[in-house]
Amino acid sequence: MVTSSASSSVPRLVVAAPSSGSGKTTVATGLMAALAGRGLAVSPHKVGPDYIDPGYHALATGRVGRNLDAYLCGAELVAPLFLHGARGCDIAVVEGVMGLYDGAAGEGELASTAQVAKLLGAPVVLVVDASSQSRSVAALVHGFVSWDPEVRVGGVILNKVGSDRHEALLREALDSVGVPVLGVLRRAAQVETPARHLGLVPVAERGSQAVEAVAAMAAQVADGCDLEALVGLARGAGALSCAAWDAGDALVSSPPPRTPDGLKRVAVAGGAAFTFSYAEHTELLTAAGAEVVTFDPLRDEELPEGAAGLVVGGGFPEVYASELSANEPLRKAVAELVLGGAPVAAECAGLLYLCRELDGLPMCGVLDASARMSERLTLGYRDAVAVSDSALAVAGTRMRGHEFHRTVVEPGAGGAPAWGMRAPERRVEGFVERGVHASYLHTHWASEPGVARRFVERCRTS
Repeated sequence: MVTSSASSSVPRLVVAAPSSGSGKTTVATGLMAALAGRGLAVSPHKVGPDYIDPGYHALATGRVGRNLDAYLCGAELVAPLFLHGARGCDIAVVEGVMGLYDGAAGEGELASTAQVAKLLGAPVVLVVDASSQSRSVAALVHGFVSWDPEVRVGGVILNKVGSDRHEALLREALDSVGVPVLGVLRRAAQVETPARHLGLVPVAERGSQAVEAVAAMAAQVADGCDLEALVGLARGAGALSCAAWDAGDALVSSPPPRTPDGLKRVAVAGGAAFTFSYAEHTELLTAAGAEVVTFDPLRDEELPEGAAGLVVGGGFPEVYASELSANEPLRKAVAELVLGGAPVAAECAGLLYLCRELDGLPMCGVLDASARMSERLTLGYRDAVAVSDSALAVAGTRMRGHEFHRTVVEPGAGGAPAWGMRAPERRVEGFVERGVHASYLHTHWASEPGVARRFVERCRTS
């Protein structure tokens, strides 16, 4: 890694909770927005593979929300990726995942909020749903504080407190634990964010409603929390002994030279139907010599002019199946690009979009497969190895990924599988056909930067 201008001692704290549903997203997003409202440059981060919360973080701070995932990227990249995102910032807020000590199933602390907090040397603020307890809150907090001495819980924010009397009982109980109460939030329906089959509704789909929700979160946190104490806690984090991640440096050597006709354009799907992406992917493609152009499959009837490659990430095509199907000119343009041999990388939603049909509605028809919604949720980390040579990887390349969907793809004939899953179950998955690499597996390219270089090189030769 090259030395960067990012400060290795940026003030930082982690917002965690005993369990999911405690109010982490409300507190973390509200805190980010409240601090930004005070003129601070806030760096937003999310533990784990989640794509949706970072969208709210970006809305709150005006900066790209970035993920910190020790399973997908490896523990050694957590701090460098953090410093990359925190360049030029006054403070960083990291929202945890699930409960503080919950991580990858069967892998101990791996990918847990606690592990990330330790890797960052960051103090933890524990958000506790106090709606159904009083004195018991002391036992709960004591347990989380004492479970791992390397995790520094610097304070508690009590959420969903019912009344002044309830607050007094909670504070009295916590006096014996020695962990300061840094905030008390009352029940407030206006800050609740709507959810559906895969979690919260993304920012891109809510428009002004998302802006109003973030403003309400900021107001609630500003009114109920001691912002000065929280900033002081964040300033207590020491320096990190690593340099910031850099996309160009991650590719080991300088980007490939320009071809005579200039940079090759890579079209990246965006808009409300395709909101799942990691910022580092675009940065790696750019560092590898691509000109990245975003388009919206719901609105644009043509691919960006001169597109030599296509990336279609995750999102909710099942919600927008009718609109995607109705955009016949774009579907034909995608099919023509594939027939011309261009490289295409598709993950989850992108996989569905490339199928013949989704819930009976015509899609791009690039893959001999049909997709449909299912009642079964497929969720979890995966350890995978590339089965076939493709536009992304040579056979044998090992990557870790994450699956999260309620759909089923029924393949026809033809095509080779993309991945062989090593854990938790042994199976093959996805499609490699022509220049297409399509799979349910979400991967983080920072863990294997060579996939971006290989993809761009395929654009140059297609």
